[in-house]
Amino acid sequence: MANMQITHDSLIGDVIRNVPGGEDVIRKHFGTGCFTCPGMNMESISFGAMMHGLEPEPIVRELRQLEAV
Repeated sequence: MANMQITHDSLIGDVIRNVPGGEDVIRKHFGTGCFTCPGMNMESISFGAMMHGLEPEPIVRELRQLEAV
């Protein structure tokens, strides 16, 4: 998925698969559980952030910076 528009509603699995460096950002904020969880294909960054007690905006911002490189 070239030029993926990353939003709070972006699916974690899509980010992991399609954003170079996205895997590292997800691991940094959510740990390694996302990589084996079937929910990664249905759960958004916003949902993941809520489940981990985090605000989604800093995660989205960090992922968007990857695309700018």
